[in-house]
Amino acid sequence: MDVFAVPGLPEVRPGDDLAALVEERTDLRDDDVLVVASTVVSKAEGRLADLEDFPAGPRAREIADRLASISGDEKDPRFAQAVLEESTELLMEAPFLLTATKFGHIGVNAGIDRSNVGGDADLLLLPERPSESAARIRESLRADPGVVVTDTCGRPFRHGQRGVAIGWDGVPASRDWRGETDRDGHELAVTVESVVDELASAANLVTGEGDDGLPVAVVRDWEFGDHGGSENLYRDVDGDFVRQALRGWEFAGH
Repeated sequence: MDVFAVPGLPEVRPGDDLAALVEERTDLRDDDVLVVASTVVSKAEGRLADLEDFPAGPRAREIADRLASISGDEKDPRFAQAVLEESTELLMEAPFLLTATKFGHIGVNAGIDRSNVGGDADLLLLPERPSESAARIRESLRADPGVVVTDTCGRPFRHGQRGVAIGWDGVPASRDWRGETDRDGHELAVTVESVVDELASAANLVTGEGDDGLPVAVVRDWEFGDHGGSENLYRDVDGDFVRQALRGWEFAGH
């Protein structure tokens, strides 16, 4: 398997054709997987916003005041309002905002970015429906690779961030090993491998996190193999015990 970043992409603007920008700079194959950072997808889709677009309501002001009391730094209640409007559920409101997005992803601040936004806006929101974004990019390409849209976020119990998938098309979300056997002949009963997350993490190793300017990578010579596939990535709420535990948890600080 080979993973390489697509060089020379310009600053992406609303309305830009991402598929064309990529194809001008690399030759894609049908069996490739194109991995695209959500930042450039959001920019092309015009998901830029200003803080003034989110006048703060009482709930947002309450959240901002509490976070300021915890951190000692002033917090803009308009940002809290933006997070609330981009979320379906606020799982934690202190010491940071952990939310469920409208398309099912759980992350800090609803994935709203205040870095790498560009000079035209204060905020960069996640794509509204990232899997549909992936499908549009794929349909616009001359080749027929899979497409994965990524973001970076932390994980419980671990330091640091990693690339994760938030949208995909043309590749199953997971590889289902259940019913197959291990080397000792024991049948696997629970193993489902999140391949789109693994592809996102692999791509993140070559695209970087800072000012590298490499938001797109290609995964080549990777094979899904003769396994069952699934489109499931996000846990159902009824079976997500961590989410249920967070609903009853309260930060013990300020």
